[in-house]
Amino acid sequence: MWNKVRERYYIAYVEIKQPLEAVVAPDGYTGVAVVLRFLGRPVGFFMQGGAGIAADELATAIFRHAGKQILSEKVYADLRGSLDTSPFPPLDIAICTHGRPDALARCLRSLDAIGLPCDGIRVLVIDNAPRDQQTASAVKEFPRVHYLVEPKPGLDFARNRAISEATGELLAFLDDDVVVDPCWLEGLREAWAANPDAGAFTGPILPLELETTSQVVFERMGGFGKSFERVRFANVLPESPTYPVGAGVFGAGANMVFRRLALDQLGGFDDALDTGAPLPGGGDLDIFYRIVRAGYPLVREPKLLVYHQHRREYGRLRHQMWTWGLGTMAYINKSWRHDAAHRPEIRRWVWWWLCYQLSKLFAPFLRRNRAHWPWDMVVAEVAGAIVGLCGEYDRSIARVERVRREAA
Repeated sequence: MWNKVRERYYIAYVEIKQPLEAVVAPDGYTGVAVVLRFLGRPVGFFMQGGAGIAADELATAIFRHAGKQILSEKVYADLRGSLDTSPFPPLDIAICTHGRPDALARCLRSLDAIGLPCDGIRVLVIDNAPRDQQTASAVKEFPRVHYLVEPKPGLDFARNRAISEATGELLAFLDDDVVVDPCWLEGLREAWAANPDAGAFTGPILPLELETTSQVVFERMGGFGKSFERVRFANVLPESPTYPVGAGVFGAGANMVFRRLALDQLGGFDDALDTGAPLPGGGDLDIFYRIVRAGYPLVREPKLLVYHQHRREYGRLRHQMWTWGLGTMAYINKSWRHDAAHRPEIRRWVWWWLCYQLSKLFAPFLRRNRAHWPWDMVVAEVAGAIVGLCGEYDRSIARVERVRREAA
Protein backbone atom coordinates (compact mmCIF):
# COMPACT_ATOMS: atom_id res chain seq x y z
CA MET A 1 0.00 0.00 0.00
CA TRP A 2 1.14 3.53 -0.71
CA ASN A 3 2.38 5.56 2.24
CA LYS A 4 -0.22 7.58 4.12
CA VAL A 5 1.62 10.92 3.95
CA ARG A 6 -0.74 13.41 2.37
CA GLU A 7 0.59 14.98 -0.80
CA ARG A 8 -0.65 18.15 -2.48
CA TYR A 9 0.97 19.77 -5.50
CA TYR A 10 0.48 23.40 -6.42
CA ILE A 11 -0.13 23.86 -10.16
CA ALA A 12 1.67 26.86 -11.67
CA TYR A 13 1.36 28.18 -15.21
CA VAL A 14 4.58 29.59 -16.70
CA GLU A 15 4.91 31.58 -19.92
CA ILE A 16 8.42 30.88 -21.14
CA LYS A 17 8.71 34.12 -23.13
CA GLN A 18 8.24 36.16 -19.94
CA PRO A 19 11.13 36.70 -17.48
CA LEU A 20 11.32 33.59 -15.34
CA GLU A 21 10.55 33.93 -11.66
CA ALA A 22 10.72 31.43 -8.83
CA VAL A 23 7.68 29.21 -8.41
CA VAL A 24 6.68 29.11 -4.76
CA ALA A 25 4.02 26.75 -3.45
CA PRO A 26 1.62 28.11 -0.83
CA ASP A 27 1.72 26.69 2.68
CA GLY A 28 0.39 23.17 2.93
CA TYR A 29 1.65 21.98 -0.44
CA THR A 30 4.32 19.29 -0.73
CA GLY A 31 5.33 19.95 -4.33
CA VAL A 32 4.72 21.93 -7.49
CA ALA A 33 3.46 21.00 -10.95
CA VAL A 34 4.27 23.37 -13.81
CA VAL A 35 2.34 23.83 -17.04
CA LEU A 36 4.67 25.41 -19.60
CA ARG A 37 3.47 27.69 -22.38
CA PHE A 38 5.37 29.28 -25.24
CA LEU A 39 3.67 32.34 -26.74
CA GLY A 40 0.47 31.12 -25.14
CA ARG A 41 0.72 27.61 -26.59
CA PRO A 42 1.14 24.63 -24.23
CA VAL A 43 4.51 22.92 -24.64
CA GLY A 44 5.19 20.91 -21.49
CA PHE A 45 4.37 19.76 -17.99
CA PHE A 46 6.44 18.49 -15.08
CA MET A 47 6.17 17.82 -11.35
CA GLN A 48 8.74 18.38 -8.61
CA GLY A 49 8.58 17.80 -4.89
CA GLY A 50 9.43 20.56 -2.44
CA ALA A 51 8.24 24.01 -1.52
CA GLY A 52 9.10 25.58 -4.84
CA ILE A 53 11.55 26.03 -7.71
CA ALA A 54 14.14 28.82 -7.94
CA ALA A 55 14.33 30.78 -11.19
CA ASP A 56 17.61 29.18 -12.30
CA GLU A 57 16.30 25.69 -11.48
CA LEU A 58 13.15 26.50 -13.44
CA ALA A 59 15.19 27.40 -16.53
CA THR A 60 17.03 24.08 -16.31
CA ALA A 61 13.77 22.18 -15.83
CA ILE A 62 12.19 23.92 -18.83
CA PHE A 63 15.09 22.90 -21.03
CA ARG A 64 14.94 19.31 -19.78
CA HIS A 65 11.18 18.84 -20.01
CA ALA A 66 10.23 21.05 -22.95
CA GLY A 67 13.37 22.05 -24.86
CA LYS A 68 12.60 19.85 -27.86
CA GLN A 69 8.98 20.96 -27.96
CA ILE A 70 9.88 24.66 -27.77
CA LEU A 71 12.16 24.25 -30.78
CA SER A 72 9.40 22.37 -32.57
CA GLU A 73 6.92 25.16 -31.83
CA LYS A 74 9.31 27.78 -33.20
CA VAL A 75 9.57 25.86 -36.47
CA TYR A 76 5.83 25.19 -36.50
CA ALA A 77 5.10 28.89 -35.92
CA ASP A 78 6.93 29.73 -39.15
CA LEU A 79 5.04 27.06 -41.07
CA ARG A 80 1.68 27.83 -39.50
CA GLY A 81 1.47 31.09 -41.39
CA SER A 82 0.82 29.15 -44.59
CA LEU A 83 -2.09 27.20 -43.06
CA ASP A 84 -5.54 28.39 -44.04
CA THR A 85 -7.78 27.59 -41.06
CA SER A 86 -10.78 29.52 -42.38
CA PRO A 87 -12.54 26.64 -44.24
CA PHE A 88 -13.11 24.78 -40.96
CA PRO A 89 -15.97 22.26 -41.30
CA PRO A 90 -19.08 22.17 -39.08
CA LEU A 91 -18.31 20.67 -35.67
CA ASP A 92 -20.45 19.01 -33.00
CA ILE A 93 -19.04 18.70 -29.48
CA ALA A 94 -20.68 15.87 -27.52
CA ILE A 95 -20.49 15.57 -23.74
CA CYS A 96 -21.86 12.24 -22.52
CA THR A 97 -22.77 12.46 -18.87
CA HIS A 98 -24.43 10.53 -16.05
CA GLY A 99 -25.26 12.03 -12.67
CA ARG A 100 -22.52 14.69 -12.46
CA PRO A 101 -24.31 18.03 -13.01
CA ASP A 102 -21.70 20.14 -11.22
CA ALA A 103 -18.81 18.75 -13.25
CA LEU A 104 -20.86 19.11 -16.43
CA ALA A 105 -21.63 22.77 -15.68
CA ARG A 106 -17.93 23.45 -15.15
CA CYS A 107 -17.11 21.84 -18.51
CA LEU A 108 -19.81 23.87 -20.26
CA ARG A 109 -18.52 27.08 -18.67
CA SER A 110 -15.05 26.36 -20.05
CA LEU A 111 -16.53 25.96 -23.54
CA ASP A 112 -18.53 29.15 -23.10
CA ALA A 113 -15.33 30.97 -22.13
CA ILE A 114 -13.85 30.26 -25.58
CA GLY A 115 -17.05 31.26 -27.35
CA LEU A 116 -18.66 27.87 -27.87
CA PRO A 117 -21.19 27.03 -29.14
CA CYS A 118 -21.18 29.45 -32.09
CA ASP A 119 -22.01 29.50 -35.80
CA GLY A 120 -21.04 26.14 -37.27
CA ILE A 121 -20.25 24.60 -33.87
CA ARG A 122 -22.89 22.91 -31.72
CA VAL A 123 -22.59 21.51 -28.20
CA LEU A 124 -24.64 18.39 -27.41
CA VAL A 125 -25.16 17.02 -23.90
CA ILE A 126 -26.16 13.34 -23.94
CA ASP A 127 -27.70 12.48 -20.57
CA ASN A 128 -27.21 8.73 -20.23
CA ALA A 129 -29.96 6.89 -18.31
CA PRO A 130 -30.62 9.81 -15.94
CA ARG A 131 -31.95 9.08 -12.46
CA ASP A 132 -33.31 12.59 -11.95
CA GLN A 133 -33.61 16.02 -13.54
CA GLN A 134 -30.41 17.54 -12.11
CA THR A 135 -28.48 17.33 -15.39
CA ALA A 136 -31.39 18.77 -17.37
CA SER A 137 -31.59 21.63 -14.89
CA ALA A 138 -27.86 22.29 -15.16
CA VAL A 139 -28.04 22.47 -18.97
CA LYS A 140 -30.88 25.02 -18.79
CA GLU A 141 -28.27 27.54 -17.62
CA PHE A 142 -26.71 27.25 -21.10
CA PRO A 143 -29.57 27.98 -23.52
CA ARG A 144 -27.49 27.40 -26.68
CA VAL A 145 -26.57 23.85 -25.64
CA HIS A 146 -28.67 20.97 -27.00
CA TYR A 147 -29.87 18.48 -24.38
CA LEU A 148 -30.66 14.86 -25.31
CA VAL A 149 -31.50 11.76 -23.28
CA GLU A 150 -30.16 8.29 -24.13
CA PRO A 151 -32.17 5.85 -21.98
CA LYS A 152 -30.00 2.78 -22.57
CA PRO A 153 -27.28 2.76 -19.85
CA GLY A 154 -23.74 2.66 -21.18
CA LEU A 155 -21.24 5.27 -22.34
CA ASP A 156 -21.01 3.89 -25.86
CA PHE A 157 -24.79 3.90 -26.21
CA ALA A 158 -24.55 7.62 -25.42
CA ARG A 159 -21.67 8.12 -27.84
CA ASN A 160 -23.56 6.39 -30.61
CA ARG A 161 -26.59 8.55 -29.88
CA ALA A 162 -24.32 11.56 -30.38
CA ILE A 163 -23.23 10.16 -33.75
CA SER A 164 -26.84 9.75 -34.86
CA GLU A 165 -27.75 13.29 -33.73
CA ALA A 166 -24.64 15.03 -35.07
CA THR A 167 -24.80 17.03 -38.27
CA GLY A 168 -21.24 18.33 -38.48
CA GLU A 169 -18.39 16.86 -40.48
CA LEU A 170 -16.38 16.62 -37.26
CA LEU A 171 -17.60 15.20 -33.95
CA ALA A 172 -15.70 15.81 -30.72
CA PHE A 173 -16.17 13.90 -27.47
CA LEU A 174 -15.28 15.48 -24.12
CA ASP A 175 -15.74 13.89 -20.71
CA ASP A 176 -17.99 15.86 -18.39
CA ASP A 177 -15.18 16.20 -15.83
CA VAL A 178 -12.75 18.08 -18.09
CA VAL A 179 -12.10 21.78 -18.64
CA VAL A 180 -10.92 22.83 -22.09
CA ASP A 181 -7.81 24.94 -22.53
CA PRO A 182 -8.21 28.33 -24.26
CA CYS A 183 -6.16 26.93 -27.18
CA TRP A 184 -8.39 23.88 -27.70
CA LEU A 185 -10.43 25.08 -30.68
CA GLU A 186 -7.46 26.86 -32.25
CA GLY A 187 -5.48 23.63 -32.00
CA LEU A 188 -8.23 21.65 -33.68
CA ARG A 189 -8.53 24.18 -36.50
CA GLU A 190 -4.79 24.03 -37.17
CA ALA A 191 -4.66 20.24 -36.93
CA TRP A 192 -7.54 19.96 -39.40
CA ALA A 193 -5.98 22.45 -41.82
CA ALA A 194 -2.69 20.51 -41.78
CA ASN A 195 -4.36 17.07 -41.91
CA PRO A 196 -7.69 17.29 -43.80
CA ASP A 197 -7.56 13.55 -44.48
CA ALA A 198 -7.33 12.56 -40.81
CA GLY A 199 -9.97 10.34 -39.27
CA ALA A 200 -9.34 11.38 -35.68
CA PHE A 201 -7.57 13.94 -33.49
CA THR A 202 -6.48 13.71 -29.86
CA GLY A 203 -4.58 15.92 -27.44
CA PRO A 204 -2.88 15.94 -24.04
CA ILE A 205 -4.84 15.66 -20.80
CA LEU A 206 -3.39 17.44 -17.77
CA PRO A 207 -4.62 17.46 -14.17
CA LEU A 208 -7.17 20.08 -13.20
CA GLU A 209 -5.97 19.84 -9.62
CA LEU A 210 -3.47 17.89 -7.54
CA GLU A 211 -5.02 18.33 -4.13
CA THR A 212 -4.91 14.75 -2.85
CA THR A 213 -2.37 11.95 -2.67
CA SER A 214 -4.48 9.93 -5.10
CA GLN A 215 -4.29 12.65 -7.75
CA VAL A 216 -0.55 13.11 -7.27
CA VAL A 217 0.09 9.36 -7.45
CA PHE A 218 -1.96 9.05 -10.64
CA GLU A 219 0.03 11.79 -12.39
CA ARG A 220 3.27 10.33 -11.13
CA MET A 221 2.28 7.04 -12.75
CA GLY A 222 1.75 8.82 -16.06
CA GLY A 223 -1.85 10.01 -15.86
CA PHE A 224 -3.84 10.01 -19.08
CA GLY A 225 -0.80 10.86 -21.18
CA LYS A 226 0.70 14.28 -21.59
CA SER A 227 2.93 14.15 -24.61
CA PHE A 228 3.21 17.53 -26.33
CA GLU A 229 4.77 16.08 -29.43
CA ARG A 230 2.79 16.72 -32.60
CA VAL A 231 2.38 13.30 -34.26
CA ARG A 232 0.55 12.02 -37.34
CA PHE A 233 -0.07 8.31 -36.85
CA ALA A 234 -0.51 6.27 -40.03
CA ASN A 235 -1.44 2.60 -40.39
CA VAL A 236 2.17 1.52 -39.80
CA LEU A 237 4.83 2.54 -37.29
CA PRO A 238 8.15 0.90 -38.25
CA GLU A 239 9.72 1.20 -34.81
CA SER A 240 6.82 -0.64 -33.13
CA PRO A 241 6.36 -4.34 -34.08
CA THR A 242 2.97 -4.48 -32.29
CA TYR A 243 1.48 -1.24 -33.62
CA PRO A 244 -1.35 -0.22 -33.39
CA VAL A 245 -2.40 -2.73 -30.70
CA GLY A 246 -1.23 -0.51 -27.83
CA ALA A 247 -3.88 2.05 -28.70
CA GLY A 248 -3.24 4.01 -25.48
CA VAL A 249 -0.40 5.77 -27.32
CA PHE A 250 -2.99 7.68 -29.34
CA GLY A 251 -4.77 9.41 -26.47
CA ALA A 252 -7.80 8.88 -24.25
CA GLY A 253 -11.55 9.11 -24.56
CA ALA A 254 -11.79 12.21 -22.39
CA ASN A 255 -10.54 14.31 -25.32
CA MET A 256 -11.02 13.01 -28.86
CA VAL A 257 -12.36 14.29 -32.19
CA PHE A 258 -13.44 12.24 -35.21
CA ARG A 259 -14.44 12.66 -38.80
CA ARG A 260 -18.10 11.65 -38.54
CA LEU A 261 -17.99 9.77 -41.84
CA ALA A 262 -15.24 7.53 -40.45
CA LEU A 263 -17.37 6.70 -37.41
CA ASP A 264 -20.33 5.89 -39.66
CA GLN A 265 -18.22 3.63 -41.85
CA LEU A 266 -16.92 1.74 -38.81
CA GLY A 267 -20.39 1.31 -37.31
CA GLY A 268 -19.76 3.67 -34.42
CA PHE A 269 -18.57 2.66 -30.97
CA ASP A 270 -18.91 -0.88 -29.66
CA ASP A 271 -21.85 -0.88 -27.22
CA ALA A 272 -20.36 -3.86 -25.38
CA LEU A 273 -17.43 -1.73 -24.21
CA ASP A 274 -17.67 1.22 -21.82
CA THR A 275 -20.91 -0.16 -20.42
CA GLY A 276 -20.40 1.10 -16.88
CA ALA A 277 -20.12 -1.59 -14.23
CA PRO A 278 -18.91 -4.25 -14.71
CA LEU A 279 -17.00 -3.19 -17.89
CA PRO A 280 -16.44 0.58 -17.72
CA GLY A 281 -13.69 0.90 -20.31
CA GLY A 282 -12.13 -0.09 -23.60
CA GLY A 283 -14.34 1.84 -25.99
CA ASP A 284 -11.82 4.58 -26.75
CA LEU A 285 -8.97 2.10 -27.31
CA ASP A 286 -11.18 0.07 -29.62
CA ILE A 287 -12.24 3.01 -31.78
CA PHE A 288 -8.65 4.35 -32.05
CA TYR A 289 -7.44 0.90 -33.11
CA ARG A 290 -10.19 0.52 -35.71
CA ILE A 291 -9.68 4.04 -37.09
CA VAL A 292 -5.98 3.37 -37.73
CA ARG A 293 -6.55 -0.18 -39.02
CA ALA A 294 -9.10 1.24 -41.48
CA GLY A 295 -6.35 3.40 -42.98
CA TYR A 296 -7.28 6.77 -41.51
CA PRO A 297 -4.48 8.96 -40.11
CA LEU A 298 -4.86 9.82 -36.43
CA VAL A 299 -3.29 13.14 -35.36
CA ARG A 300 -2.15 14.07 -31.87
CA GLU A 301 -2.14 17.87 -31.48
CA PRO A 302 -0.57 19.47 -28.37
CA LYS A 303 -2.85 22.52 -28.46
CA LEU A 304 -5.92 20.28 -28.26
CA LEU A 305 -5.49 20.34 -24.49
CA VAL A 306 -7.93 19.66 -21.65
CA TYR A 307 -7.62 19.50 -17.86
CA HIS A 308 -9.16 16.50 -16.11
CA GLN A 309 -10.60 16.17 -12.61
CA HIS A 310 -8.74 13.10 -11.36
CA ARG A 311 -10.20 10.82 -8.69
CA ARG A 312 -9.57 12.30 -5.25
CA GLU A 313 -9.89 9.06 -3.23
CA TYR A 314 -7.16 6.44 -3.24
CA GLY A 315 -9.62 3.54 -3.27
CA ARG A 316 -11.39 4.95 -6.34
CA LEU A 317 -8.05 5.32 -8.10
CA ARG A 318 -7.21 1.69 -7.36
CA HIS A 319 -10.60 0.69 -8.81
CA GLN A 320 -9.85 2.82 -11.89
CA MET A 321 -6.61 0.91 -12.45
CA TRP A 322 -8.57 -2.35 -12.19
CA THR A 323 -11.04 -1.13 -14.82
CA TRP A 324 -8.16 -0.01 -17.06
CA GLY A 325 -6.73 -3.52 -17.07
CA LEU A 326 -10.21 -4.97 -17.58
CA GLY A 327 -11.16 -2.63 -20.45
CA THR A 328 -7.79 -3.00 -22.16
CA MET A 329 -7.95 -6.77 -22.29
CA ALA A 330 -11.64 -6.80 -23.24
CA TYR A 331 -10.73 -4.65 -26.24
CA ILE A 332 -7.76 -6.95 -26.96
CA ASN A 333 -10.06 -9.99 -26.77
CA LYS A 334 -12.41 -8.38 -29.28
CA SER A 335 -9.55 -7.41 -31.61
CA TRP A 336 -8.19 -10.98 -31.52
CA ARG A 337 -11.57 -12.26 -32.59
CA HIS A 338 -12.32 -9.75 -35.34
CA ASP A 339 -8.84 -8.98 -36.72
CA ALA A 340 -7.32 -12.39 -37.42
CA ALA A 341 -4.67 -10.92 -39.73
CA HIS A 342 -3.20 -8.99 -36.80
CA ARG A 343 -3.14 -11.82 -34.26
CA PRO A 344 0.68 -12.17 -34.17
CA GLU A 345 1.01 -8.49 -33.23
CA ILE A 346 -1.78 -8.82 -30.64
CA ARG A 347 -0.10 -11.86 -29.06
CA ARG A 348 3.27 -10.09 -28.86
CA TRP A 349 1.66 -7.01 -27.33
CA VAL A 350 -0.07 -9.01 -24.58
CA TRP A 351 3.24 -10.60 -23.59
CA TRP A 352 4.94 -7.19 -23.68
CA TRP A 353 2.18 -5.71 -21.51
CA LEU A 354 2.52 -8.41 -18.86
CA CYS A 355 6.31 -7.96 -18.77
CA TYR A 356 5.86 -4.20 -18.54
CA GLN A 357 3.58 -4.59 -15.51
CA LEU A 358 6.19 -6.77 -13.79
CA SER A 359 8.88 -4.20 -14.56
CA LYS A 360 6.89 -1.61 -12.61
CA LEU A 361 7.47 -3.68 -9.49
CA PHE A 362 10.82 -5.38 -9.97
CA ALA A 363 12.87 -3.71 -12.70
CA PRO A 364 12.06 -0.01 -13.10
CA PHE A 365 15.36 0.60 -14.87
CA LEU A 366 13.91 -1.26 -17.87
CA ARG A 367 11.25 1.42 -18.33
CA ARG A 368 11.60 4.85 -19.88
CA ASN A 369 9.41 6.23 -17.09
CA ARG A 370 11.15 5.06 -13.92
CA ALA A 371 8.62 6.53 -11.51
CA HIS A 372 7.71 4.29 -8.62
CA TRP A 373 4.33 2.56 -8.95
CA PRO A 374 2.48 1.53 -5.77
CA TRP A 375 2.35 -2.25 -5.80
CA ASP A 376 -1.39 -2.35 -5.10
CA MET A 377 -2.07 -0.27 -8.23
CA VAL A 378 -0.09 -2.69 -10.39
CA VAL A 379 -1.83 -5.69 -8.84
CA ALA A 380 -5.23 -4.07 -9.41
CA GLU A 381 -4.50 -3.42 -13.09
CA VAL A 382 -3.16 -6.95 -13.68
CA ALA A 383 -6.13 -8.49 -11.84
CA GLY A 384 -8.52 -6.53 -14.02
CA ALA A 385 -6.61 -7.63 -17.12
CA ILE A 386 -6.95 -11.29 -16.16
CA VAL A 387 -10.72 -10.89 -15.83
CA GLY A 388 -10.75 -9.09 -19.18
CA LEU A 389 -8.89 -11.93 -20.87
CA CYS A 390 -11.18 -14.54 -19.36
CA GLY A 391 -14.36 -13.83 -21.26
CA GLU A 392 -15.54 -10.45 -19.97
CA TYR A 393 -16.20 -9.18 -23.50
CA ASP A 394 -18.51 -12.14 -24.21
CA ARG A 395 -20.35 -11.59 -20.93
CA SER A 396 -20.73 -7.91 -21.79
CA ILE A 397 -22.20 -8.73 -25.21
CA ALA A 398 -24.88 -10.81 -23.49
CA ARG A 399 -25.63 -8.02 -20.99
CA VAL A 400 -25.90 -5.43 -23.77
CA GLU A 401 -28.32 -7.62 -25.72
CA ARG A 402 -30.56 -7.74 -22.64
CA VAL A 403 -30.40 -3.95 -22.41
CA ARG A 404 -31.44 -3.63 -26.05
CA ARG A 405 -34.35 -6.04 -25.61
CA GLU A 406 -35.58 -4.20 -22.53
CA ALA A 407 -35.33 -0.87 -24.34
CA ALA A 408 -37.28 -2.28 -27.29
